[in-house]
Amino acid sequence: MNERARRFKTRLDREVLRHPVIVANAYTEWFSRGVFDDDEARAFIVQFSVFSNQFLVAQLLKMLNAGTLDELRASKEILANEIGVGFRRETRAAGRAGGGPTPSAADITDSDVLGSPEGSVEGGTFHFRAAHFELLVRMARQLGLGFDELGKRRFATPETLRFCDELIRLYGDEDYTTAAAASWAVENWAAAGFWDELVEGWRRYAARRGLASFDIGFFIWHARLESDHARHTDDEIEHVIGDPRFDHDAFVARAVEMLDGVHVFWLGLDRQRRTLAEGARYGG
Repeated sequence: MNERARRFKTRLDREVLRHPVIVANAYTEWFSRGVFDDDEARAFIVQFSVFSNQFLVAQLLKMLNAGTLDELRASKEILANEIGVGFRRETRAAGRAGGGPTPSAADITDSDVLGSPEGSVEGGTFHFRAAHFELLVRMARQLGLGFDELGKRRFATPETLRFCDELIRLYGDEDYTTAAAASWAVENWAAAGFWDELVEGWRRYAARRGLASFDIGFFIWHARLESDHARHTDDEIEHVIGDPRFDHDAFVARAVEMLDGVHVFWLGLDRQRRTLAEGARYGG
């Protein structure tokens, strides 16, 4: 990383990466304990399914608003993987293509079709059941939720809708600095460890309920994906800071706005689970 990028990274660490959604997420800390009941589990899955499905809208806009061919292809990679095209990583040392590490079949249903946690969709294979939303739908069935109860905006709380709309507004914006800042903020949020907290919570919930074959592949797979993506965030800063369209102050402001939108989502989930707990406590 060059000196200019290093100085800006220091500013981002100070002004953006100390956001409470990254350093003090009360909901994911609670969730990681695995003490939630079935109603709380279903409520969480419904809201997360709306975010997961509606993210496709923001990603499509990001692709359509790309300012260069490289940006277009980078956005297309993510969108294609979301809808079911596995990443394919060249592994010359192993003498084969697409040989990147994949989660074991014991961890993830259909692990054979998911591909590598990183690489390119170029030359990859499409599978309906590898689509991220379909992974979540299969998990939700174990909790008694059907396809017709998931993913649609009408099932969202106001906080979830706010988050989805902020993704569309910022992440999908045609202004380069805005979209780059939102993308960087989302990547750093995702890499900060909340996926691991969710995986831990689901594992403890399954163990407590005696659900030996409980499929949490959607969450395990995303934890693996973000583990690989985390190391690319510094590279991304070096790339964007060298672009003539880059605006330092606007980048910081838009990144904070995006994290504010993310935070609203988790605050909504925390409010929802407290409401459910109160209802259970008083029998209603």
